[in-house]
Amino acid sequence: MSTPTDTAAVAAAPKPATAPRVRRPRPAVMSVTPLAAEKVKGLIDGRGKPTVGIRIGVRSKGCSGMSYTLEFADKQEPMDEIVEANGIKLLIDAKASLFLIGTEMDYEEETLKSGFVFRNPNEKGRCGCGESFHV
Repeated sequence: MSTPTDTAAVAAAPKPATAPRVRRPRPAVMSVTPLAAEKVKGLIDGRGKPTVGIRIGVRSKGCSGMSYTLEFADKQEPMDEIVEANGIKLLIDAKASLFLIGTEMDYEEETLKSGFVFRNPNEKGRCGCGESFHV
């Protein structure tokens, strides 16, 4: 049976020193292909005013429920997730980061259309026209 003084002595005893926990680097939320980075650079250079990068988000829209958004970012917001790759900066909207984990941003040119394409492993389906997705 322990007494109150025994419990206090155990609580006051110094804890063994442990090495600080080493954190592994966090993986980027998104990746960007060299062709997509080249197109983003061209858009930023052609804008004609200072731009921090491209902000990527997700909003409610379309048949399947969500669509990707891209816009020029004039400033970095405090909660933005930053992805720097291939010489560009992507600012990921904080509300969209959970939907975009593991996504690859690419640029495709076909005979009748061209544009940015998102390969998102979290997608469970897309609408027929390809404009929206759901997770």
